[in-house]
Amino acid sequence: MNSNDHAAVLDTARRFRELGFRIMATEGTHAFLCSHGIEAEPIKKLHEGRPNILDAIKNGEIQLIVNTPVGKLSQYDDSYIRKAAIKHKIPYITTLSAAAASAEGIAARRIGGGGVKSLQEYHADIK
Repeated sequence: MNSNDHAAVLDTARRFRELGFRIMATEGTHAFLCSHGIEAEPIKKLHEGRPNILDAIKNGEIQLIVNTPVGKLSQYDDSYIRKAAIKHKIPYITTLSAAAASAEGIAARRIGGGGVKSLQEYHADIK
């Protein structure tokens, strides 16, 4: 991860915390966030034992997933997390820019209510 990615992760995580989200993160991300003063709870990957991220998804403890996989091992993790997100109808974000936009969209929706529309709503409004 380069320094721009680090800054984006920190900014986005801080924004989600400001919005009242509880952040659960795997070992490396958890340590990174905590070392920068962002409160997070550790959660295990599937192969690390139980309870793990899949258990948390099944138990309804997770309402939004931000997963930016990097490397070959991540492909395995990405697959089971994505499948569980789909099965349990949990929004699943895979890029830092989408995560940042989502946080800002949630903030805008909470403040003003009406300024946020889905892409489908924008298309329906086109004459």
